[in-house]
Amino acid sequence: MEDQVARRAQVLRNHLLHLASPIPPARTTLSPNHCLSYSPPDLNEPFSFNPTDMRGLLDSHHLADRDWLFGLMTQSRLFNPLQRGAKVFVSPDYNQSMEQQREATMRRIEYLQDKGVYQGWLTETGPEAELRRFAFYEVIGIYDHSLAVKLGVHFFLWGGAIQFFGTKRHHDKWLRDTENYVIKGCFAMSELGHGSNVRGIETVTTYDSNTGEFVINTPCESAQKYWIGGAAKHATHTIVFSQLSINGKNQGVHAFIAQIRDADGNVCPNIRIADCGHKIGLNGVDNGRIWFDNVRIPRDNLLNSVADVSPDGKYLSAIENPDQRFAAFLAPLTSGRVNIALAAIYSSKISLAIAIRYSLTRRAFSVTPNGPEVLLLEYPSHQRRLLPLLAKTYAMSFAGNDLKKIYVKRTPEFNKIVHVISSAYKATFTWHNMRTLQECREACGGQGLKTENRVGHMKSEYDVQSTFEGDNNVLMQQVSKALLAEYIAAKKRNKPFKGMGLEHMNNPCPVIPSQLTSSTLRCSKFQNDALCLRERDLLNRFAAEISQYQAQGESKEYAFILSYQLAEDLGRAFTERAILQTFIEAEATVPAGSLKDVLSLLRSMYALICLEEDAAFLRYGYLSTDHAAAVRKEVTKLCSEVRPHALALVSSFGIPGAFLSPIAFNWIDANAWSSVQH
Repeated sequence: MEDQVARRAQVLRNHLLHLASPIPPARTTLSPNHCLSYSPPDLNEPFSFNPTDMRGLLDSHHLADRDWLFGLMTQSRLFNPLQRGAKVFVSPDYNQSMEQQREATMRRIEYLQDKGVYQGWLTETGPEAELRRFAFYEVIGIYDHSLAVKLGVHFFLWGGAIQFFGTKRHHDKWLRDTENYVIKGCFAMSELGHGSNVRGIETVTTYDSNTGEFVINTPCESAQKYWIGGAAKHATHTIVFSQLSINGKNQGVHAFIAQIRDADGNVCPNIRIADCGHKIGLNGVDNGRIWFDNVRIPRDNLLNSVADVSPDGKYLSAIENPDQRFAAFLAPLTSGRVNIALAAIYSSKISLAIAIRYSLTRRAFSVTPNGPEVLLLEYPSHQRRLLPLLAKTYAMSFAGNDLKKIYVKRTPEFNKIVHVISSAYKATFTWHNMRTLQECREACGGQGLKTENRVGHMKSEYDVQSTFEGDNNVLMQQVSKALLAEYIAAKKRNKPFKGMGLEHMNNPCPVIPSQLTSSTLRCSKFQNDALCLRERDLLNRFAAEISQYQAQGESKEYAFILSYQLAEDLGRAFTERAILQTFIEAEATVPAGSLKDVLSLLRSMYALICLEEDAAFLRYGYLSTDHAAAVRKEVTKLCSEVRPHALALVSSFGIPGAFLSPIAFNWIDANAWSSVQH
């Protein structure tokens, strides 16, 4: 205690002596300090390849149509042009109220309708029409996620359900009016009590043979339709997913058309609608909740391509197996997942273009006394943060293009593979997007918090992608289930694997070299072998573990639940191997030269990052600790080699400057006092 008193007394004494000492003379001169000035990175970052050629690979199709739509949006005041410095940017005003954002979204939809953007989206068929629709939809998503989602619900969910589940009478009655926005559709599948588990939804529809009508009812609060985009304010009609009860027998989930508002916007009788309220993002979409109080609809409003009910109340279906019948009702969600996966890629492109352009003009700290500050992207740590994400985005872009090709040429025999790949890519791409947005936000420092700089706000706008139209974890489990089914079928037939990309299982097991040199690590054969080795081993382990649980008396379903960790590992392995395969195929189409050389760097970066980030490579012994150290060292080396191409690589995204943000360009000018006054 005495020691503490003595120490405090000494501190007080020193303080008083300091106050009594003479004040040192003030400095009479200050050395001048030059203000920072913006230097466009384009002046100092020479391109080793033509970004136009690279964009052709990335966007793949309808480049002129994309650019026409970009121009259409920049020319209209509806798209909220905002001047910052000498440049004009277009972006929704997220400071508006929820109601204002919703109305702005509808006005933009109507404007694009008047300009003919949606022409043929539902009434034209064939790969060309579908690819053009994909191109326009991707551009719309670059501008605003709310606008894209609102259109996606109307065209791809409501319209897609009529296409997939309906027959000619439905097509003739509904598709043209849907395309012309005469009616406004929504998609009532999710309920308060059931989202991913569609089979468990509780809405019930019965058939009244006396009147020839179906009667839709919400029997309890957990059966209310929830998160229905468009329902809260604008939709006039909805697709209702419901259990169909015929003569007391439940025939499973079916889809019906119901009107929920009249032409004047009044809610129809026996229907109650409530707003889901303000959300963390997507406030330009009017999500609502719907209750059906014994709503009567005509018999013709059953979408009957899968099953029908005769006038006298007999249930008719060419698909006898209830599981297969249920699977057929999930077809429109494949289209939605394809669109979500593609949107995630373009969101990643936007954030990387902004963060990398900023890092090529923003300086911080000096490495020598009184020396110049260093560009952010010259720091190896900053390269490590952004450039592997850039390589992944390129890889996923090629995979997305491949998914589109498969989708537009789909046949009934390929529905399963489209479902599996779209599920795998939707989950993987959206997870990647959220990670990329977070890293880019941090890489932009405080400027990343400003809504006008897009990256920070996009995190909340795109967060929903991880759970809507299928929770990502559930989707990846579906991927593993499908792979297991293929494995069991091949073993049972005692025939080679065919389909699902598993043909590599027919080859001898790849062997990882004991020494991994730089040239080996960058070899596409080694990279493919490593990813194939992981996938085949995990599939074997997964099948063995399921079999072991079943031998112990567990059901197949519960055995799968218990094996969730291997299921997650396998889903990731399948997806990353498939993505690498599409990258290798895209690279093979490019002739020798600088463009191919840069693609080779990115492909190696993608493959090695997969090896570095997945603990399975060490957990199951595919790589040794020495191998892992060599991989890590090589990734750092690749970052330094990709760095000179960074600006060219993000310029190749083909996103006009107006759709990026002020910090992607002259951020000093954009924040100057003159800009505030303007």
